[in-house]
Amino acid sequence: MSKKHSPSTTVIGVDIGGTGIKGGIVDLHSGEVVGSRYRIPTPSPSTPQEVAKVVKAIVDELMTRPHAPSEDAPVGITFPAIISHGVARSAANVDKSWIDADVDAIFTEELGRDVQVMNDADAAGLAEARYGAGKDVKGTVLVITLGTGIGSAFIYNGKLIPNVELGHLELDSFVAETKASASARERDELSWDEYSVRLQRYFSHVEFLFSPELFIIGGGISKRSEDYLPQLNLATKIIPAELANNAGIVGGALQAAVHFKLTK
Repeated sequence: MSKKHSPSTTVIGVDIGGTGIKGGIVDLHSGEVVGSRYRIPTPSPSTPQEVAKVVKAIVDELMTRPHAPSEDAPVGITFPAIISHGVARSAANVDKSWIDADVDAIFTEELGRDVQVMNDADAAGLAEARYGAGKDVKGTVLVITLGTGIGSAFIYNGKLIPNVELGHLELDSFVAETKASASARERDELSWDEYSVRLQRYFSHVEFLFSPELFIIGGGISKRSEDYLPQLNLATKIIPAELANNAGIVGGALQAAVHFKLTK
């Protein structure tokens, strides 16, 4: 689809997760979600057809609101998978029928408007780099989300380098996220001190590989950052994320706006 989009200060972002799909209207100037988010549980099974219906229901609801963007504005959508040219190359916490599916085409057809699809961790990272903890930081910023696994976003001079899966680095003969994710801490019943030892090993390795200017820690565990960040000994500054649960929505909307030239 190749519509001519009118300039807009707001764009809709939709964040698809394994348990819920949430959307919001994003102010591109401030990076804030205007009004409340709208959430619908992820359908089961979470097949392309059923997920697309939920995304449309969310967009339709948001378009009834006073600050909704124009009817021809694109929609930014985050998806829990490696996304290559709009196609899913993996499927995390959604139905495996998504693998090799043209996610971009599926949502474009369902919504009847242009969409921009990206990996969910990439979206969160982009949002933090533009509006949050990484704003105006030059050089390499690595946004690491600690949750069920370890998500990552690689930002260089404010620009996203997509699909960097740093949670899947092999470390001490293990995939890193099996030992250093938030779910691993809960599974192994680790104290914060014990968990900090694992995080130190992981972040020291990533620091050596990429020499970033800044680490930003996201995921729900970022709310407890005072329990483990002070115990890490790194040359790189490491701080908690600022946008919390809105990061995916904001980053998805921003990427759509940049891709379709609504903003720089």
